[in-house]
Amino acid sequence: MRTQGSEDSFPSDRNGGTGPQQGFKALIPGPEDVTAPRKTGVRDRMHGALLGPQFSAEETRGALDALGAIYQTRTDDELMARVVELLREGKVVGWFQGRMEFGPRALGNRSILGDARSPSMQSIINLKIKFRESFRPFAPVVRLERASDYFELDDESPYMLLVAPVKKALCLPVTGALKGFDRLSEARSTIPAVTHVDFSARIQTVTREQHPLLYRLLEKFEEATGCGVLVNTSFNVRDEPIVCTPDDAYRCFVRTEMDYLVAGNCLLERTAQPGGAANSGKSE
Repeated sequence: MRTQGSEDSFPSDRNGGTGPQQGFKALIPGPEDVTAPRKTGVRDRMHGALLGPQFSAEETRGALDALGAIYQTRTDDELMARVVELLREGKVVGWFQGRMEFGPRALGNRSILGDARSPSMQSIINLKIKFRESFRPFAPVVRLERASDYFELDDESPYMLLVAPVKKALCLPVTGALKGFDRLSEARSTIPAVTHVDFSARIQTVTREQHPLLYRLLEKFEEATGCGVLVNTSFNVRDEPIVCTPDDAYRCFVRTEMDYLVAGNCLLERTAQPGGAANSGKSE
């Protein structure tokens, strides 16, 4: 699409099998000028894909109480400060907020967050939380206005669909000494947890309007660390759907080695839950 002069295309975040046809239509000459400008009105009517259910503070606390969960209720300011501190310490945080995303990816409301600067974060989340291969990549989430400082990206990517190279200034030299799958464990940038083997990343950009709480967290994390990028992956384990309800979030949380869960304004530490660390482990 880009080679044909279409610089403002909008791919759906739940693509089916119709994508190739659209691409072929753009590439094959026809009576219609595919490069001619068209008026389409509002570009994005999907409301950030936040089309699923949401739960009030009372509903969230009620669900946690019914499960016997141990939690602290924090103000937004207290929550931001504490979560930034936890992420800086290398903790993995489950993030359950607002409406659930509609589609295959978590976009900041049913997410697992981590520090993108950590060389071990990718394998920690994969092995201890996702229960899958350690080399599976994760996406970075970044504020829209800061994306071009980290990636060769000059457009928004709110649905985690666009892949772009990491800025060369952030890339690290690769020795070439490692072979095979071992190459995947070598840090390739200063944000290694979200950098693919080819120095690219599949990026999600966020705005204050669409994701006010996550935007603020990214802002505060950058103020504290100098880095405005976090790992964002879906809140689920392998072969299971993304969590939907507070019950889903809590049950997934205690079955894994996730360190903390933020559900609305409730902050939960896994080792403080009934059963503590004994809860974690892959389900049969």
